[in-house]
Amino acid sequence: MRLILLGPPGAGKGTQAKILVETYGIPQLSTGDILRAAIAARTPLGVAAKAIVDRGDLVSDDIVNGIVSERLDAEDCRPGFILDGFPRTIAQAEALDKMLSDKGVALDAVVEIKAEADELVKRVINRARESGGARADDNEEVLRNRLDVYSEQTAPLVAYYAGKGLLRPVDGMAPVESVTAAIKSALAK
Repeated sequence: MRLILLGPPGAGKGTQAKILVETYGIPQLSTGDILRAAIAARTPLGVAAKAIVDRGDLVSDDIVNGIVSERLDAEDCRPGFILDGFPRTIAQAEALDKMLSDKGVALDAVVEIKAEADELVKRVINRARESGGARADDNEEVLRNRLDVYSEQTAPLVAYYAGKGLLRPVDGMAPVESVTAAIKSALAK
């Protein structure tokens, strides 16, 4: 099973990814984790990325794409994977299409966890209250900015993957168990 999880910040992608990892026995690939691992392993792309990160700049798509490609070659990804946080743009999606084609594999589905912005803000504010503000990004201003960035850069992927017949939308505002059941049902089709 080769999946992408799409959805706005706070929609529950991380929660669902953990459940899907256990269900399907495939790894969750987060670009942040992949980047940190490549830097720690001192791979050629990791060394290049570290120099960029140390300057405080954003890592280019070319480096991110290369690091993701290297990670997809790992043994644990042979049966499949869950991409969480990649691709974020149409350009990255096109690069992913090419890298998967070059590897002789294809995506099985793109699960879009749909959620309303105002409800996400309420959810994050409640999470901040319950956790005592443990996460720095658990505030309305930061979340609204992240939602704007998602809307501008990542939301166009919904139409991109719908056009390829891969999109499987689910209601992310339902209880966790209901979202999981909806995802499993969508993947069974």
